[in-house]
Amino acid sequence: MTALDPELLRSDTAADTGSRRAGRRGRGLRAAWRVLIRRPARLVGAAILLIFALMAIAGPWLYPEHLPIDPENILAPPSPAHPLGTDFAGTDVVALLITGTRYVMVSALWASLFTIVIGTGLGLVAGYRLSWPDTVLMKITDFILTIPSFPLLVVLATLWDFSSAFSMGLVLGLLGWGGLARAVRSQVLSLRTRGFVEAARSLGLPLPNIVFRQLLPNVAPYVGMNMLLTFTGFVYAQAGLFFLGVVPFTSNNWGVMLNQAVQNGALQTPTALAYLLAPLTAILLLTLGTVLLLDAVDEFFNPRLREA
Repeated sequence: MTALDPELLRSDTAADTGSRRAGRRGRGLRAAWRVLIRRPARLVGAAILLIFALMAIAGPWLYPEHLPIDPENILAPPSPAHPLGTDFAGTDVVALLITGTRYVMVSALWASLFTIVIGTGLGLVAGYRLSWPDTVLMKITDFILTIPSFPLLVVLATLWDFSSAFSMGLVLGLLGWGGLARAVRSQVLSLRTRGFVEAARSLGLPLPNIVFRQLLPNVAPYVGMNMLLTFTGFVYAQAGLFFLGVVPFTSNNWGVMLNQAVQNGALQTPTALAYLLAPLTAILLLTLGTVLLLDAVDEFFNPRLREA
């Protein structure tokens, strides 16, 4: 008999594994697309989020240096030259809206990522290990939940540079993961006694494998939906901080636009109504797009809904 080459066997096995992964990835993408096109509202939500993402990416390229200013038209109403009017300095509101999108989107995205990574990781470990790791991690979580976020941000505004979207996202994320950690822990407590977890434990699989390969996929639907919800929540949070003047105005964003509109007479000037409503409408549209897309995420992770 001819001996088989071990190297050839390993290469064939690796190729088969790679092809299976590519096949699963392709099936997952096709399933996501079918879920998305099943209802027109989901496509509308995805389109809204895509438009805001393009605004965040293209804003610095469209206005690399100075925003278009027309000193002769201060708080002007919408016109062909200025579709959303101008602000108190004659700056085009469309330019302000587009350039302010990047800070809003990037900081909310960073905050959501920090929340998801920290909250999910600690919730998984605490719910599975129990004993002293659960006690310690949940005490830390309770401490985070009891921190008064608004007064702390007021203090941090005097010490921290919030001109960077990453800095804003880091602070919001570090203060916002407590609720998710508690929720994930509760789900893991009900999963850790299931048969597949017991089988993995009896096979002697290491802790990272059980936590991230067995438990994480089962809490992924909740985590995915929570990420979208926290994203919109962080958009509200940062817009509110800038609107109230808690954070210094070191960069343009929608919260700064709201603050400047109110402070410079947009409420008393009928022609400046578009200047005031532009950032509000942008926040509402971003929320609408997220809510419409949530329905698709729920169905994608729940096969029963796809079969209905």
